[in-house]
Formats: sequence, C-alpha cells, structure tokens
Amino acid sequence: MNKIALAFLLPLITCTHLSAAEFQLKSSDITANKFMKKDQEFQGFGCEGGNKSPQLSWSGAPSGTKAYAIMAYDPDAPSGSGWWHWQAVNIPLEVTSVSSGTGHFNNKDVIEIKNDYGQTGFGGACPPKGHGIHHYQFTVYALSEKLDLPPNASAALTGYMVKAHSLASSTIVALYQK
Repeated sequence: MNKIALAFLLPLITCTHLSAAEFQLKSSDITANKFMKKDQEFQGFGCEGGNKSPQLSWSGAPSGTKAYAIMAYDPDAPSGSGWWHWQAVNIPLEVTSVSSGTGHFNNKDVIEIKNDYGQTGFGGACPPKGHGIHHYQFTVYALSEKLDLPPNASAALTGYMVKAHSLASSTIVALYQK
C-alpha cells in the first residue's frame, strides 16, 4: 500500500475504532461476571423466578446510528446452538435505556423476535440444574439502519442482520446457575 493511501486511511480507521469504543452498556440490575438475581430467572421449565428483564442503559452511539437492537443469549445452553432469551430490533434512536421488567416494547417500530421459549419479549435464565455456570450475554447494538425483517424472522436471521448492520456494540456478560 502506498504511503499516501495509508496516510489517508489510517485516520479514518482510527476514528471508526474510537467512536465504536465509546459505545457503552450499563445496568443497575446485572454486573459483568457476577451472578444475576432470582428476578432474572425464567418462570416455567422448572424455574420459578421473576422473569424480569434487567435495567439497561447505553450511551456513546457512533455517528450514523439510526436505531438500536437488544439481544440476550446463553451460549452455554445444551441445545447445540445456545439459547436466545431476547431479541428486539429497530429500537428508536431516542430510546437509550429500558427499565427493569420492561420485557416488551410498546412501540410499533420495534420488532420483537420469538425467544427460544417460543414467546416474544424477554425470557429469563433457566439453565438445567447441575449444568454449571451459564454466561448470559446482554448486548446492545447501534445499527446503521432500521432492519426490514419478516414477521416470522428466526433468531439466526435476526442475529445475522443485526451484525451485518452494526456500527458498534457493547456487552455485559452476567452469570447464572441452578
């Protein structure tokens, strides 16, 4: 690569990286690498928790952000493909937090995908008893555009589209076991 092209591209690459690094997710209900409370446990499938989604807030979205997506995923679930607990996309730009227990969005623009319990909205942690510690990834994505998903979009298609249009993301990994 010639020096002129490198001199032009390096600042652009650096600026993109810095703006994405500023995007930050926080929560008053869950903490990175700490155990979630019974409130965040599912109610059903042998679990008796409160099934409350955690409070989440985010800031520092990069320029060009048009919407947000929230995803909660357990890669440790013994399903062969993990377990989707929550997928909500096209969250409006002016929304930068969700309260504890929100679970569902009352906004016609927000698309909520069925979780692996077969319901839309948040479905809490419910690892099999004795299966060890599970790592629950709560991620907010800053999207470059609103996504055009079919009403019956799968979790895999949704994840693919979110990642394809992600300008930045921030994740809190919380723990749970039974």
